[in-house]
Amino acid sequence: QGENLLYCFEVAPVQPALTQVTQCRTEGSTRGLAAVPRLALDVMACEVLRVLQLTDTALVPVSYLVPRKSVQEFHEDLFPDCTGMLPATDAQGWWAGDSQQVGRVSLHPARRPTETFTSPVIAGTDSHPTHHTDTDTGHTDTDTGHTDADQSASGYSSPSSLASPGSTATSLSASTGPSSGFASSPSQKSLQSILGPSSRFRHAQGRVLHRDCHLTNLRGLSLTTPGECDGFCANHQRVALPLLSAGGQIAVLELSKPGRLPDTAVPTIQNSVAVADLTWDPFDPRRLAVAGEDAKIRLWRIPEGGLQETLQEPEAILRGHTEKIYSIRFHPMASNLLVSSSYDMTVRIWELSTGQEVLCLQGHTDQIFSMAWSPDGKKLATVSKDGRIRLYEPRCSPQPQQEGPGPEGGRGARLVWVCGGDYLLVSGFDSRSERRILLYRAQALREGPLSVLGLDVAPSTLLPFYDEDTSVVFLTGKGDTRVFLYEVTPEPPYFLECNSFTSNEPHKVKGGCAGCPRPPACAARTPLTPPPHQGFVFLPKTACEVREVEFA
Repeated sequence: QGENLLYCFEVAPVQPALTQVTQCRTEGSTRGLAAVPRLALDVMACEVLRVLQLTDTALVPVSYLVPRKSVQEFHEDLFPDCTGMLPATDAQGWWAGDSQQVGRVSLHPARRPTETFTSPVIAGTDSHPTHHTDTDTGHTDTDTGHTDADQSASGYSSPSSLASPGSTATSLSASTGPSSGFASSPSQKSLQSILGPSSRFRHAQGRVLHRDCHLTNLRGLSLTTPGECDGFCANHQRVALPLLSAGGQIAVLELSKPGRLPDTAVPTIQNSVAVADLTWDPFDPRRLAVAGEDAKIRLWRIPEGGLQETLQEPEAILRGHTEKIYSIRFHPMASNLLVSSSYDMTVRIWELSTGQEVLCLQGHTDQIFSMAWSPDGKKLATVSKDGRIRLYEPRCSPQPQQEGPGPEGGRGARLVWVCGGDYLLVSGFDSRSERRILLYRAQALREGPLSVLGLDVAPSTLLPFYDEDTSVVFLTGKGDTRVFLYEVTPEPPYFLECNSFTSNEPHKVKGGCAGCPRPPACAARTPLTPPPHQGFVFLPKTACEVREVEFA
């Protein structure tokens, strides 16, 4: 009493016993509070609680709504059966030992019992309700001049104004309860389960760093690297970018020297054939492995301080594949160990100190889309066009230890280990070309995915990047402008959505559209849009500015 804050807590029989869900600041000081009975709630608007606040001059209803995509359906998880209005016994019966309970009634509008509850009229002056909704908590303050009698008359059936265009009501099956409206109550759901779990990192914000940190005036980039390649690669010192010019040239730029590049040509690596994939050695920041379309892998050593002149002779060349290579990956634990996949449908492991192939993994029957070492380096997972995910233990056998069903579509897929190496996250397509992510238990691939989440429809494969410290996965594709963020958990619902990121750096095509007879006029009308990603990679965690709470 005398305060203007309302706190909402979830109560649980285990620690923490009290968890704050939301708080509401009211206009006037509280002189008294009362909760409206559940029978008076507007269930079709997903109202789960209504409190009446008595102030010095008014009686103010405060409504708590749970946001749901569809407000045309009755959500049984929000509204279990509640105590009815008919007594179970009388005073004499109670003294005689009768312990019957009051019958429970359904809150579903179509199964309401004949008797209705009508609350006293709430006086007010404003004839139009005003809502202030916190999108994070779903909490709504309502000032209204309508009476609860009006609500009980109109709120139990779905108003047509609340129906979204094209939505259809879902009919309830007869098995949900007797037609009388009395039914056994499902277990009471906690508020956390009603609102659904939320990620601790749901408010993570992507921010483009100041232009002083950018490398600009990049010219002649190759935008035709295979879908299995990230497009370029970076470590904490430098970045390697394939160029479009003949001879498979690769620009190597120092991250310590940001700014505008000169208009003249920069020193490059002459790889001699088009680049299929490239990656930095995690234990040697000066060694770059490049897979070529001639089925060879070249190892290049960058001079101390960066590339000052064109490099033409590789440190070593690895030969063994018979067809073009898809992708290459260094081992996360052991130095001088590299794995490669190729159109010859083999996966080969190389010992770089000797330049020799040490193992050839078998079992693939079609194109290998992606491969990834487990965090502990013991296992290697692959996903391929034949719709299978395979798990290898190279030190035990060249044959797959496990197999399981992968994404349906044959347009591309990626995989990454998550949750301490116990689970595999796979990005791919369904049969209708919708991009989706799938979560598998690594020890039970045969059982199929634990969870499947559809994201959007787009032509490019989603590239997943996983931060093991926060268990947040970042997903974007070549040509996209948006980065999806999800926290991955080993318990349902497995994927917790965080803020997605879209660069707010606008750009427009200089001079308007190609072939336009009036380029200046066209350019003036060209909308400013976020630039699409041609590639997307993450720097090592040591590059993060921890004092700014930067985690990726």
